[in-house]
Order: sequence, then C-alpha cells, then structure tokens
Amino acid sequence: MLWVKAFHVIFMVTWFAGLFYLPRLFVYHAQSSDPISIERFKIMERKLFYGIMTPGGIITAVLGLWMLFEYAMQAYTESLWLYIKLALTIVLIIYHGYCWKLLQDFKFDRNEHSHVWYRWFNEFPVLILIAIIILVIVKPV
Repeated sequence: MLWVKAFHVIFMVTWFAGLFYLPRLFVYHAQSSDPISIERFKIMERKLFYGIMTPGGIITAVLGLWMLFEYAMQAYTESLWLYIKLALTIVLIIYHGYCWKLLQDFKFDRNEHSHVWYRWFNEFPVLILIAIIILVIVKPV
C-alpha cells in the first residue's frame, strides 16, 4: 500500500502543477493581443490540460479511492479530517472542470475575464492545497 500512497502523492503533485500553471497561462493569454501569442497560448493550455493536468487528476483520484477503500474499512471511518479532505478534493475536481470551461472560452475566443481576475483565480488551489496538507499531516479533527 505504500507504493500506492507514493504514486498518489507523485500524481497529486503533477495535478497541482497543472492547477497552478494553467490559470497562470490564462493570465498571460488574457493580456495578449497579437494573433501569434494567442495561438501559442491556446496550444500550451490545451497540452497542459489534456497531457498533464487531467491525467494527473484522474490517477490521483483513482489511487486515492484505492487507498480510501483499503483504509476506510480499517481505521478512518470515524476521522473527520478525511471527510473534510474528500470534500476539498471534490471542490478541486469542480475547479478542474471550471478550468476546462475557461479553456473552451479561450479556444473559441470568448474569454470574458481580465488578467486580474485570473490572478485571483490562480490563488484558489493554493489555499486548498494548504488545507489538505494540514489535514493529512496534522489531522486536527
């Protein structure tokens, strides 16, 4: 089970790399006005989302569910921290889905947000990551 946990963390890092970087690309894309840059950002965003971020998220979720079913029957069924972590993970999955929606908006040149909005949007997964790490390591509840 330690191998599953190790790969869960590895792919979680991969997923978060995408969750951190894609909105940063959106910041730069929203600031761009020349066609060459705009097309370059579309390619970078697509490759990041489909090639790194989504596979990382899927594998993280699959390995997390594997561990959940292995451990849940043993010791964690009464641990509040785990339920909060799972709720935050669901929030991240929704955030990931919203990133897909924003990706589609940029793809079809219908972005409605400023680069400042994307700068704030980019901070959200950081807060979730901090909360999840504290829950998993400290187990305060």
